[in-house]
Amino acid sequence: MQTVREIATEIVGREGGFVNDPDDPGGATKYGVTIHTMRALGIDLDRDGAVTISDVRALTKEHAIEIFEKHYFEKPLIALLPQVLHATVFDMYVNAGSNAVKILQRLLREMGHKITVDGILGPQSIAAAQAAYLEAPDFLADAYGIARRNYYFRIADRRRASRKYARTRAGGKGGWIKRAEEFISPRHHLTRAQFQQRVATWV
Repeated sequence: MQTVREIATEIVGREGGFVNDPDDPGGATKYGVTIHTMRALGIDLDRDGAVTISDVRALTKEHAIEIFEKHYFEKPLIALLPQVLHATVFDMYVNAGSNAVKILQRLLREMGHKITVDGILGPQSIAAAQAAYLEAPDFLADAYGIARRNYYFRIADRRRASRKYARTRAGGKGGWIKRAEEFISPRHHLTRAQFQQRVATWV
């Protein structure tokens, strides 16, 4: 069983160092922490009165891990979900904010639980997740991972600039898809042929 610190450390390693991709709505990012997050939290590392790219560059791995533990795991109440969901929902929350919870809520609704899709883990959503786990303990984590993978595909379907995150220049699986499949059992990974079929309409 992984600790929250171990999961957060893996997320930081998965996110990588400083990037400032103009196609990424998150803006300047380091270890998965965006400049928008740092501004919202008031993390002015050089203490010049403004959170800028220089502050993002100065962020350490340890600080990023602490941010993730507090604001992306503890605050959204991911700890109250079934253990099998902790790593994948936590990772997705870092990557997509409250959309991580909306993905879970939509999945739970598909499983017959009458809850609101609002991106907030309240008592009803937490109870539904616990019930869903009892109903399908060997299914829930894979189902969430597949729903997460489909979420990435839908973004890339709608936004051409995002396709480079879902498909490499060589035509293989991009970082988004590989990341989702890290939390899906191998038997549910897309084969190369299946992946190519899914992205066949992309140019």
